[in-house]
Amino acid sequence: MDARLDTRTSRYHETYARWQRDPLGFWGEAAAEIDWLEKPKTVFDAKAGIYGHWFPDGVCNTCFNAVDRHVDRGRGEQAAIIYDSPLTGTKRTITYHRLLTEVQVLGGMLRDLGVGKGDRVILYMPMIPEAVFAMLACARIGAIHSVVFGGFAARELATRIDDATPKVILSASCGLEPGRIVQYKPLLDEAISLATHKPQACLILQRPQSEASLLEGRDRDWARMRDHALVHARSAWDCVPVAATDPLYILYTSGTTGRPKGVMRDNGGHMVALKWSMQNLYGIAPGEVWWTASDIGWVVGHSYIVYGPLLHGCTSILYEGKPIGTPDAGAFWRVIAEHGAVALFTAPTAFRAIKKEDPQGKLMARHDLSKFRTLFLAGERADPPTLEWAEALLKVPVIDHWWQTETGWCIAGNPVGLGLLPVKHGSPTVAMPGYDIRIVDEGCREQPDSTMGSIVVKLPLPPGCLPTLWRADQRMRESYLEEFPGYYKTADAGFKDEDGYIFVMGRTDDIINVAGHRLSTGGMEEVLASHPDVAECAVLGIKDELKGEVPCGFIVLKSGVNRPATEIEKECVALIRDKIGPVAAFKLAVTVARLPKTRSGKILRGTMKKIADGDAWQMPATIDDPAILDEIGSALKGKGLADNRPA
Repeated sequence: MDARLDTRTSRYHETYARWQRDPLGFWGEAAAEIDWLEKPKTVFDAKAGIYGHWFPDGVCNTCFNAVDRHVDRGRGEQAAIIYDSPLTGTKRTITYHRLLTEVQVLGGMLRDLGVGKGDRVILYMPMIPEAVFAMLACARIGAIHSVVFGGFAARELATRIDDATPKVILSASCGLEPGRIVQYKPLLDEAISLATHKPQACLILQRPQSEASLLEGRDRDWARMRDHALVHARSAWDCVPVAATDPLYILYTSGTTGRPKGVMRDNGGHMVALKWSMQNLYGIAPGEVWWTASDIGWVVGHSYIVYGPLLHGCTSILYEGKPIGTPDAGAFWRVIAEHGAVALFTAPTAFRAIKKEDPQGKLMARHDLSKFRTLFLAGERADPPTLEWAEALLKVPVIDHWWQTETGWCIAGNPVGLGLLPVKHGSPTVAMPGYDIRIVDEGCREQPDSTMGSIVVKLPLPPGCLPTLWRADQRMRESYLEEFPGYYKTADAGFKDEDGYIFVMGRTDDIINVAGHRLSTGGMEEVLASHPDVAECAVLGIKDELKGEVPCGFIVLKSGVNRPATEIEKECVALIRDKIGPVAAFKLAVTVARLPKTRSGKILRGTMKKIADGDAWQMPATIDDPAILDEIGSALKGKGLADNRPA
């Protein structure tokens, strides 16, 4: 048996104890895996920043570590990226040497557009190699990239443009979904028209599936500019030195107010943490083929499609397709077998979809998965039935792990590289080195084993986590650090058992998790409230067999409205799709006469969710009118949802 997969030989406990005894020595040793332009003399400065800075006097470049050093050490002909797109019928292998050339050229193009160290560049792109080139090119010249998922609507993109104030935006003419083309350029044009900040230039990659019209004076054709830059890219051949604490990227996550939060990632700590995780957590060796089936618009794509595997010298698969429908539920097995992937990292949603389409796993039998040894799941809670199904089908370890956009890498997991620990279904296992996880009540008092509470992390956070929010230090404190002094608030609730295993049971705020995408119900409520016939509304996440959670909107109509409620509900669904995008998966609006509230006016969302989910619930002591809950139950029953009586 591979020692990494033998639960009797795990080095986790001694490794975690070593970190506890000497955290600075632990991370100083991990930092030796990075090529520094100036090695840090200080591992951690507790007096700097919001809660301290990692490697504050180090000087580095992330692109050099992800690309150049592998070429310099003789790995130039190894595949860095395998692009596999069943949506276009395209496959392409990009070696580290070719990747270096492409990034140098694009770095020169960005320089020609006036982008320099510290400038922001927004990427609004599909899952194509040029998106990876763009991220690395920004890192190469010291610019700060902010990737916006292509599924977001124009208004969402506009808010990010105004917050990041990019000098340049990189986009493509279109993205692809099964059976349809998503026109990106009109969305980009509308977003720029809505935004107060205007970029100096837009670089547009014309895809053969759809060509976009370019705005004279602002828009540049990617291919034409690249042809010119091939001759004039020497100014970007050398990587720009940046401080370890300088920003590498901004990634926006939904805020509870509907205003997005710009999670900032630094260069030095980010590299140290991701490089450590590839070997120790995921058990992957340099040169092996690794596949993260996600999107670069999400943190998983940033960390484990692009930076983690490339920093480690792996081959990373870039997949433009779906788990089903491109062409069938055997798509994942085909990619794993064809490219020799040793591990897959994806969301539980993908496996629920595969299970629904091919419950017996008959399509897997067509493919040779002999090299495949581990499946990793994250992005949402992995339900035990899906885990058990995947284990039985694949006959390899299926590893759930838990982390957040804010942390950038795993908080709690099962460290394959250190040797597996016994799996407990429903738990992402144990805290990774760097994370001191506590379960506390509202008064920040630590809770006994197996007692539910708020999950917090004792400060300081380890390398790789957000040092702050983009240009919003006070919001960082208010959002994450003030409620539980001395701790980082994860906004997740759960418990820890007697073995130290963490069980994450749900969110404590109004962020819901739809197929691994964190979305704000507050933002959706703002959109619904903008409908002229809606007087009041509440959006909550309800259980969904496939996506984990889907949003459900309760609307109260204004008095005097005499149009059919079903007509208004359809308009509300369309409104969310238009303002937030299809990624919201908003398909259910329920008209009710009134919303249940406490006597102080707080909407009882938690009780409403239990009714919708069919869970047992108790009458809240503070409710203003108990009869309203019966009305909510009847309305949900009318939509075919659960209607349980009180426990």
